[in-house]
Parts: sequence; structure tokens; C-alpha cells
Amino acid sequence: MTKIKVIIPAYNEEASIPLVIKAIPTIVNEIIVVSNTSTDNTELNAKNAGATVLIEPQKGYGYACLKGLDYIAKQDSKPDIVVFLDGDYSDYPEELTKIVKPIIEENIDFVVGARVKELREEGAMTKPQIFGNWLATTLMGLFFKSTFTDLGPFRAIKYSKLLDLKMEDKTYGWTVEMQLKALKQKMSYKEIAVNYRNRIGVSKVSGTVKGAIFAGVKILTWIFKYSFK
Repeated sequence: MTKIKVIIPAYNEEASIPLVIKAIPTIVNEIIVVSNTSTDNTELNAKNAGATVLIEPQKGYGYACLKGLDYIAKQDSKPDIVVFLDGDYSDYPEELTKIVKPIIEENIDFVVGARVKELREEGAMTKPQIFGNWLATTLMGLFFKSTFTDLGPFRAIKYSKLLDLKMEDKTYGWTVEMQLKALKQKMSYKEIAVNYRNRIGVSKVSGTVKGAIFAGVKILTWIFKYSFK
């Protein structure tokens, strides 16, 4: 049987995190919530919902993801697939089965959930997010002949391939770093259209001008770094 672990970075998501955890299909072996300097009841609510809870004191999406990977690396039994999922309930966790299906049935290395317009709730993505995704994926297509259309956070990857990527970004560049490195290493990949709704609470990145600017700069930095390597 395929062993699947889910990593959920979370910062002050006390209202949404139980909903996310409860909606994750039972095919998952372990749900790992990494509290990234949360000051509310995120950790307590995640634990009560049945998740393994880790605490990452350094603020940053990448820091939280790396904390989850470090935890997995220290376990005796390793997963076949690792799924990354946000803790704000904007994704539909029940769609995890279709995210991992190409890996299990087609031996694809890496799958990204694409937040396509026709399945996206009105206002679920801000204009800066939409433009940033378009720009980043257009540049990836130009430089790497990539067919990616989104930098969606809901994604699955073979654990062995994830280790090969040697992920390092600590903040906003985590998703684009993963996609760029997968392209550079010529991994097989696929996008699956997923539903996307308005998140619970306020976004810590796209909800602020500072966050949107930093995220945009980080994404472009990774793209140009790899384009001229």
C-alpha cells in the first residue's frame, strides 16, 4: 500500500485547521501540521483534530515545510509520497486523492494542483496573485519549455524525488523553487485542475502589500537564478 504523509504549514489558522484535517482522505498515513509562530489555538486545535503538531519558531513558509521534512527524515518508516497543503481551507483537502492518483497509477514524479479560473471561487485569488502566477509560469515556459500554469500550494511528490531536489528556500519562494528544480532535473510532472475557495481569515502573503511584493521578488529571483545557471 502507498504510504502518504501530508505537511501543512500553518500560522494562526485556529478556525480553519480542524476543517482541513477532517477533510483529508483516510488514505493518508500521517498529517503533520507545522505551527509557524502561531499565537492562537492553531496547535491545540490541530492536535485535537488528530494531527501531529510541530513548532517552527522561525517565520517563513519554507521554514515550516523544511521542519516537516526534517521530522519525516528522522522516522524509521519513510513515505512514498509527500503532499503539501495550506492550512487556511482554501484548497479542498478531499481532492488529495486526485492529486496523488497520477503518481500511484502513472508513475508521475510530481503533481501540482492548478487553481483554474472555472473552478476558482470569486475573489479566492487576488489580482497580484493571478498576475504573479501568469508571469512566473510564462517565464518558466519561455526558459524551460514548461507547461505549468500555476504555483499552487496543493501538490504531491514522490518522497525520493523530493529529497533529490534538496529544497532550501525558507520563505515565499518554496513553491517555485520546487517546480524549477523539478524542471531542471527533468522529472515527470502533471497539473491537475482543483477547486479553490476564499480562505478563512486573512492571507499573510497576498493579503498585504509587503507580502505580495516580497513574494513576487522571491519568485522572480528563483526563476532568473535557474534560467542562467
